[in-house]
Amino acid sequence: MRYLSTRGQSNSDTKNSAAPRFTEILLAGLAPDGGLYLPESYPPVGKAELEEWRGLSYADLAYAVLSRFIDDIPAADLQALIARTYTAQVYGNGRNREQAAEITPLRWLEPPDEARGEGGLAILELSNGPTLAFKDMAMQLLGNLFEYVLAKRGEEINILGATSGDTGSSAEYAMRGKERLRVFMLSPHQRMSAFQRAQMYSLHDENIHNIAVRGSFDDAQDIVKAVSSDHAFKARYRIGAVNSINWARIAAQIVYYFKAYFAATGGVAGSSDREVAFAVPSGNFGNICAGHIARMMGLPIGRLVLATNENDVLKEFFQSGVYRPRVSAETHATSSPSMDISKASNFERFAFDLVGRNASVIRNLWSAVDAGGSVDLSKTSFFAKLSDFGFAAGRSTHADRLATIRQTFEKYGLVVDPHTADGLKVGSELRSPDMPMIVLETALPAKFEETIGEALGRRPERPAALQGIEDLPQRVEVIDVSVDAVKAIIQRHLDRSPRTGN
Repeated sequence: MRYLSTRGQSNSDTKNSAAPRFTEILLAGLAPDGGLYLPESYPPVGKAELEEWRGLSYADLAYAVLSRFIDDIPAADLQALIARTYTAQVYGNGRNREQAAEITPLRWLEPPDEARGEGGLAILELSNGPTLAFKDMAMQLLGNLFEYVLAKRGEEINILGATSGDTGSSAEYAMRGKERLRVFMLSPHQRMSAFQRAQMYSLHDENIHNIAVRGSFDDAQDIVKAVSSDHAFKARYRIGAVNSINWARIAAQIVYYFKAYFAATGGVAGSSDREVAFAVPSGNFGNICAGHIARMMGLPIGRLVLATNENDVLKEFFQSGVYRPRVSAETHATSSPSMDISKASNFERFAFDLVGRNASVIRNLWSAVDAGGSVDLSKTSFFAKLSDFGFAAGRSTHADRLATIRQTFEKYGLVVDPHTADGLKVGSELRSPDMPMIVLETALPAKFEETIGEALGRRPERPAALQGIEDLPQRVEVIDVSVDAVKAIIQRHLDRSPRTGN
């Protein structure tokens, strides 16, 4: 499998033998031209294969899916890496410990009823990993892949990332203590929950460095892109990425769409023809982008429901055809902070497919985005084709998520986090009664005690190992929005390190 950039190669140029393979783009993050990597084509999965995969364990299913995208790691080695990642021990923080071996249990809130034509409503539990967030599903594998590839090459890498709340802790827990790896993680100062900050800033491993930026997540993300675009700096300091701009993150997330589909349709005759819907809380478009790719591969997804919070840039596009990223001052700080994003990096991947994989179109459109402008496809043939991709979109507010948290607890006895509440609210509004609706869980409610307390009048439960985490000593550098300041921090830590060779 070869990979191309959303900005550097058009349909007519695919099948290029010089194009990079998986392990090359794993370490690179962004493409040299500033675009995002995608496979030259999506490997199709037919009905017969769906039936063959239906009974697989999570690890075996992950190998079946990921081996389609990764063919430059020996099969036995890839299987071993995946088997070591997806275990009940790693993903043992779920609500029901007896389901830990399922990795991503499906919880029916309203079971399907074929006789009455009711598809049902379910939550896919994705937050059973070490940091209680769905980001662990991909990040744990990414850490193992990095370690394996770097050891084979005898190289080192310095990860530069940005987080709106959960990516940072997931990356740091996946990379902490690993040889040949250092992490420099940017986060928006005072814009995450106390629990989220504590998960990151309480880590004192020598290879973990936290940097809080006085601005929004978009400011932090722009800094990461600017540093990565400085090719001389990136090469000298061996800069890589773990944000969802890294293709491996997206690839790993494709797996749980297949697993959820099998769980939701397991008892239905002719089930590999049956369509399901997914509701996905979305900020940076990475999670739902994985669903889009699963659908392009052939998974019978009837609808992908995108749920935003008050930062509704993506909802606006899917309803109007206008993609208008906001500046930092226009980005709201909300009670679902991991979605407080107004410039969705992974949206470029979907746009590439929407415009027929024409890189020159993306270059032109995103030159305007990168200059602070917007994209208007409302009067183009591209917008007319949008319905072919199965998307619907809606918005949730603070009042909505409080009401949804209360209603979900009162009706189903389940406490959900604010982001999952956004998904439930929008997904419930846009359900087709006869199609199973699966809401992707974002995090366990323990990460957002203040909002849960406001909604329910009590704090959510948290794993014993994470009691009192906010009281641990924290280590973080706070800076203004500055590319040079981040570069200076990286230089200070790496130039004095004998391991960098600089």
